[in-house]
Amino acid sequence: MGGSGANIEIKVEDLYIGYGKRVLMEKLDFEIRQGEIFFIMGGSGCGKSTLLKHMIGLLEPMSGDILIRGRSIVKAKDEERMKLMRDFGVTYQGGALFGSLTVAENVAMPLEEYSGLKPAAIAAEVEKKLELVGLKGFGSYMPSELSGGMRKRAGLARALALDPKLLFFDEPSAGLDPVSSAEQDRLIRSLRDDLGTTVVIISHDLDSVFAIGDRIIMLDRDARGIVARGDPRELRDESDNPAVRKFLTRDGLK
Repeated sequence: MGGSGANIEIKVEDLYIGYGKRVLMEKLDFEIRQGEIFFIMGGSGCGKSTLLKHMIGLLEPMSGDILIRGRSIVKAKDEERMKLMRDFGVTYQGGALFGSLTVAENVAMPLEEYSGLKPAAIAAEVEKKLELVGLKGFGSYMPSELSGGMRKRAGLARALALDPKLLFFDEPSAGLDPVSSAEQDRLIRSLRDDLGTTVVIISHDLDSVFAIGDRIIMLDRDARGIVARGDPRELRDESDNPAVRKFLTRDGLK
């Protein structure tokens, strides 16, 4: 398992998030260590994806702070925030590919915008990233010609384009069959192991969390905060909170 005793990659401090005056989550405090696979879990509507958007700088919190390797993304001004965000790779549920562009053109977009590389070097990087996610030879395909699992991997290749230190996944197994989901888990773990990437995953997929998760936090809508944290296997077997054990044994999924 990665991350034990490692440096702190992300630190969330006394974070309050919500919309208008409505508080969705409060007093969020947790750390994500360098090189670990960290899951954010919880029932429907508890704020998992909203928390992700705060962590990657897309939403402003009501109060509190989020530190990325010691630097506040909340307080960062435009240029500094963009610099921090370039260290992120983010993948969304459907892959979020541009349907009018080929797979290779989708992966090339961040490189064309931020890298300053010449076209031949960009093409070489695109090939490398596609091979990394098991899509060698698919660069000329349109997204509509790919399966759901392949579209997710193409989205991952684009997220990896700028060699990010942090990878964020929003429900990576959503819509995948069990075999494709297990393949994706293996790919995520190999990226962590081979590249040393820190991985943050929003999910309610218990198979994935027990297969590759180092640590989790579990959010609860009614408690408006974190109700469990730690090794998911230990929480499932030993938590003194019946609701946590129920959730982690599938009975509590909504």
